Amino acid sequence: MGKNINVNKGKDISAMDAGYYLCHGCHSVIASNISHENKDACMRCGTKLYFRKPNSLIKTWALLVTAVILVFPANIFPIMRVNSLGVPDDSTIISGIIYFFQEGNYSIGIIIFVASILVPFFKITGICLILLSIYFKWNISLKQKALMFRFIKFVGRWSMLDIFVISVLQAFISFGYLTSVEPASGAIYFTGVVVITMFAAITFDPRLIWDI
Repeated sequence: MGKNINVNKGKDISAMDAGYYLCHGCHSVIASNISHENKDACMRCGTKLYFRKPNSLIKTWALLVTAVILVFPANIFPIMRVNSLGVPDDSTIISGIIYFFQEGNYSIGIIIFVASILVPFFKITGICLILLSIYFKWNISLKQKALMFRFIKFVGRWSMLDIFVISVLQAFISFGYLTSVEPASGAIYFTGVVVITMFAAITFDPRLIWDI
C-alpha cells in the first residue's frame, strides 16, 4: 500500500489530483507513490499506467472528422445491388427505407432508419458536442454528457444492422442468373463510418469531461 495522500475535506477532487491511477487493463486503482519495480506499469497485469489516455482528444477528433467525410459517400452511393434476370438494381440507404415504407413494412423501415441514419448522426453529433465542451470548458450538464457518452458506446454496434441485412440476403437470396444480392460501394463507406465512430468512442477518455 502507498502512503496516505492528504486531500482537502469538502473539496471535490479527481483520482488524478489525489495521485491514483486507473489501470485500463484490469481496472485496478493504484496509488502513484506506491513503490514497486516498474512504477509506470500495473503491478497486476503489467499494462502501462497513465492518468489520462495519451493524445485522446487529438485521436478522437481525427477519427470523428474521418467519419464525417465518409458519411456523404455512405449515403449517396448504393449500399446494395440486386441482380434479377441479369438486370442490376442499385439501392441506397434512403431508397431502401422509402421502399419498405411504400410496401407497408413500416416497422422494418423505422428500424433501418433509426439504425442507419439516426444512430450514426447521434454518435457523430454527440461526440462532437462533448469534444467542443471540453475545448471551450463548458462545465454545464456534466452528468448528462457522461450518460450520453455511455449511451453512444452502447448503441454503436447496432449501426451495423444494414451490413448484417445485406449479408443475410446475400446468403439466402442467391439463385445464380435469376436473382442475387451483393454489397455495393456504399456498404464499404458505411462500414467505415460505423467502425471509425466506434474507435472514436474507444479512444476518447470520458474522464476529460470532468477535468474542466
